[in-house]
Amino acid sequence: MAEKFVPDNLDATHWENIEPFANDLLERELNCSSCVEGLIRDASHLAEHISEAGALLYIEMTCDTESEEKRAFFLDFVGNVQPKLAEFSDALNRRIVGHPSLNDLPGRYDLMIRDMKTDITIFRKENIPLGVEQTKLVTEAQAINGAMTVDFDGEERTLPQMKGYLESNDRSEREAAWTAVVERTMLDSERLSEIFDELVGIRHQIALNADFDSYTHYMFLAMHRFDYTIEDCLEFHESIETVCMPLLRGINDERQASLEIERLTPWDVNEKTGVGPDIHGRPPLRPFQTTDEMVKKLSVMFHGMSGDLGGKFDKLVEMDTLDLDTRKGKAPGGYQYYLEKSRVPFIFMNAAGLQGDLETMIHEAGHAFHSLYCGHLELIDERDYPIEFAEVASMSMELLTQPEWDMFYPSGEAGRARRAHLEGVVFLLPWIATIDSFQHWAYANPGHSRQERAEAWLSIRDRFGSDMDWRENSAFKEVSWQQQGHLYGAPLYYIEYGIAQLGALQLWQTHRKNPQEALDDYAKAMTLGNTRSLPDLFSAAGLNLGFDVNHVGSLMGELNEALSGIDG
Repeated sequence: MAEKFVPDNLDATHWENIEPFANDLLERELNCSSCVEGLIRDASHLAEHISEAGALLYIEMTCDTESEEKRAFFLDFVGNVQPKLAEFSDALNRRIVGHPSLNDLPGRYDLMIRDMKTDITIFRKENIPLGVEQTKLVTEAQAINGAMTVDFDGEERTLPQMKGYLESNDRSEREAAWTAVVERTMLDSERLSEIFDELVGIRHQIALNADFDSYTHYMFLAMHRFDYTIEDCLEFHESIETVCMPLLRGINDERQASLEIERLTPWDVNEKTGVGPDIHGRPPLRPFQTTDEMVKKLSVMFHGMSGDLGGKFDKLVEMDTLDLDTRKGKAPGGYQYYLEKSRVPFIFMNAAGLQGDLETMIHEAGHAFHSLYCGHLELIDERDYPIEFAEVASMSMELLTQPEWDMFYPSGEAGRARRAHLEGVVFLLPWIATIDSFQHWAYANPGHSRQERAEAWLSIRDRFGSDMDWRENSAFKEVSWQQQGHLYGAPLYYIEYGIAQLGALQLWQTHRKNPQEALDDYAKAMTLGNTRSLPDLFSAAGLNLGFDVNHVGSLMGELNEALSGIDG
């Protein structure tokens, strides 16, 4: 029945095409639990079409932010389809949850029903236009960032391309490149601050409309965070401060001594990634020249790990759903977007030949593997895995592939890459705590002034950041949070990376002892999709979901031990 409910050629970018099917779902007679199951299956089939239509419009827009036509198509969907879809989804949820046969449904629907009940609790019709306005502002911010280029070294360059210069052994060149990027970003800083001001106001009103006193409390339910609390996030912050900051400072001290400088500056080390010039003066790591070269070597690498992963990666290439090169007008960052109807993952990134680009591609491939592993599940809700576990899929893949990186480098260079990546974990966890702490503060104080926001940001950076000499760049330091796109497009989404990194490190621990066991655990857990709770998904992969200092300390202790054993 589900295969015939919606025709494959349905144009789901217009509500008038969707509406007849939506009305059918809301009006059909339901006499038993089997009827409700049929309704859920057909609703899932319709949702696949709508999800993919929106995904393709978003992909087109982010691949070409300079196209007014593509932006208009996406915003038309946001303004004309999503509001009606929100009302329809709420009505459908209420119909299912309120049906007398609800308790007769099999256990496979338990998590789905829990989510439906939560969504009903927080739904408010007056929040629909606020959501549309929010998306418009986020789209504007993406367009601003996508348009940023600098003239440097004789050419117009995108900001991802400029990252390569920050690995130069010439400190004056690094400073010039960093300064050029800062000067360009500061040109749009005022508008980006205005957009964030507006977003905070909109989001606070959304929370008030839903009877919450803060957007943070609202979002914990909206994001279906049932298995950890705000207090757990604060404990994570404290654990990272206690465990990671001494390691980070030690790495920075070694860098400072090796570079023979009095104090580090922002062009000596990236606070988020730990990337900078080689402390021994060797040329920067460059694992590939072209994205075609990267893709071919990754295919060999994944096949070397297992036929399963190799086949899945080749499928990505064969489906031609990769947009990997950086270019002007392309939105920053990287993502994997699963096309639900076609069951095809799309990968977007901005590669410029850097080691960080290789890690990004492996990260997004991990997301794609996750999507392919659970693509057999019938219902869209069953495939909609928790984002905390989605990031386990991607961050684990970065760590599990480390032993195979030799194919990207001459003899000995791969050790440098492995060391840089593990050091990057030491830097990333405090950065996650920084962004999460900043978001908690911003939404707990929605009426804050720009000055108060700057003071809060600087205080958080003092807690989790590197000790640096910013010289005359204090104005940029106060708004450097603007570089984290999640603050605009994915509010309160960042702690997931920290939760997942702790999970990924545990899978890495297994892999160091028994690679096949780790790959088996990975595959077993990823096939479950969203059919288990978050703690149960962690357990299926042999992992513990924890935030306390002893848990974090044990993981980072082994990481530090591994660092000491790496030549390079």
